[in-house]
Amino acid sequence: MLPLANAGGKDQQFFADGLSEALIIALSQFDGLKVIGRNSAFQFRDSKEGSRAIGAKLGVRHLLEGSVQHAGDAVRVSLELIDTTNGQTLWSQRYDRPYKDLFELQDDITAAVAGALRAKLLVDHDAPEQSDRPPSGNLEAYSAYLLGRFYAERNNDADIQTSIAQLTRATELDPGYGIAYAELARVWNSYATGFAVGAQTQQAYANANAAITRALALAPGQAYVHVVRSRLLASRQKWQDADVEMQRAIALAPSSGYVLFALGQARARQGDVEGAVVLTRRALDTDPLSQRWHGWNSAYLLGMGQLNEAQQSIDKSLELQPDSVSDHYNRTVLAVLRNDAAGALAAAQACPQGGWRDLSLTTAMQIGADRAAADKQLRDYTDKYANEWAFQIAELHALRREPDHMFQWLERAHAQLDPGLEGLLYSPFLQRYEDDPRFAAYARKVGLPVK
Repeated sequence: MLPLANAGGKDQQFFADGLSEALIIALSQFDGLKVIGRNSAFQFRDSKEGSRAIGAKLGVRHLLEGSVQHAGDAVRVSLELIDTTNGQTLWSQRYDRPYKDLFELQDDITAAVAGALRAKLLVDHDAPEQSDRPPSGNLEAYSAYLLGRFYAERNNDADIQTSIAQLTRATELDPGYGIAYAELARVWNSYATGFAVGAQTQQAYANANAAITRALALAPGQAYVHVVRSRLLASRQKWQDADVEMQRAIALAPSSGYVLFALGQARARQGDVEGAVVLTRRALDTDPLSQRWHGWNSAYLLGMGQLNEAQQSIDKSLELQPDSVSDHYNRTVLAVLRNDAAGALAAAQACPQGGWRDLSLTTAMQIGADRAAADKQLRDYTDKYANEWAFQIAELHALRREPDHMFQWLERAHAQLDPGLEGLLYSPFLQRYEDDPRFAAYARKVGLPVK
């Protein structure tokens, strides 16, 4: 399904996006339908490409496209189901409904599309329905939730704050809205790890924990709740508890691309990097244009030493998002592993300004000919990032073949609850010391398995 075109004015873009995503969620629960996920579908917003070209890129035979107009108390949705092999319209319909009947409208559309494709209903009728709707049917709460999701996607400090405000409002309008609490927990955690400083960080983590506790009590049958809780637990190095939550999520939504991707993260953390690649590729089958998933896949492949495959994933991720700082870093690491000093420096210099660029430049310089410059770069980086990036400093010392310093910084990473420790067992630089008895002892200490 392609994102519905917004015909209701700029201030209604969030509504068009939210309705599109709700239909994707609903359609994905029908047996026999391969439904492409949000990340890939939304790459084609306002695209001028024809249905055949889009279908080829997404690997689908049918496209559902159309528009939505929300004005006052009325909603109009126009839809077409198109065969991408010949551009023929198989089914079309226009719906004019009062806004208060929005959820009934969603149900009618999903049933009509499934019928047009002759899909069967869910095989497991006892499985809880996966949905982002408020249980009370409160449309104002739903609108606030959609706005919260919309602003969270922008991933900057100001919009994260707006997202938190809207998601908080959604939970106030409907105190039983479990998915809204889960999303609020996820955004608070993102704020803690990416934007908060000092005492703000611990308060953000506390807010995230309070929100996910509420979400679990309200919506234990929603896989997304368990995925978010797993991420929160992992970010605080509670690995075993995080894995339990992932098992609950996969039991509730075994074919969900988001759940498969998150399970892959858990497998990689446990040292099963090959399994992580398999799961991530399965997730990409449902969302082949997910920049984030391609990026994570490249990190796993780098850890496995599959450099050509890693390059393909990095290139794809940067094609989808040229300013992806983590992918520029991964490209730097790739060149370092190939002992290509010039390529590593060029990759690092292409990274946008900020912490990831500083890390990329420091990494690249460690294999350059100017040792004095490499030493100074590392000192400067350490002075600037000792309290936030201890794990990455440990990796730099591993790259420099300085295991004593490496283990010292790993200890600091553990003490600081550095989320980078999730990569301990697949970091291409740290793996050089897997045979050092101190490595196994450290893994046991932090609660990760020993290879």
